[in-house]
Amino acid sequence: MKHTIAVLVENKPGVLARVSSLFRRRGFNIESLAVGTTEREDISRMTIVVSGDEKTIEQVMKQLNKLIEVIKVSDLTYNSVERELALIKVNVTPEKRSEIIEIANIFRARIVDVSRESFIIEITGDEDKINAFIDLMRQYGIKELSRTGKISMARGRRTV
Repeated sequence: MKHTIAVLVENKPGVLARVSSLFRRRGFNIESLAVGTTEREDISRMTIVVSGDEKTIEQVMKQLNKLIEVIKVSDLTYNSVERELALIKVNVTPEKRSEIIEIANIFRARIVDVSRESFIIEITGDEDKINAFIDLMRQYGIKELSRTGKISMARGRRTV
């Protein structure tokens, strides 16, 4: 099962390398990783998606808590809001232009760049929504694709 782990860390050089090395040493594959500063400039938030059973994830969280730069570790797998962003550059022909715009509107995606031969489309949402949109765009020809890692936040009053 995929688990989403939020890790608050000191915003210092080398912290990302130490955290990712912990996963490498344990033989776990990081499926998604997003890092950014928080409301405090001295603290960064890592959102890590990793596969494993409950026991494995518990062990990973204990190991993360042992790192000096780690402030707090939380499992956000359940009861959280998760989003991902993708930018997709799609081939566009004059005949297919309106069709692509219509599909983008259905998915609440935004066309953020237009050229004679292509559109760059921005889409946000959960992994399934983004995958479904990408599958539909493949028939038009995807020139380039860039995805962020998943970000997540606990629902309600709970914070990390």
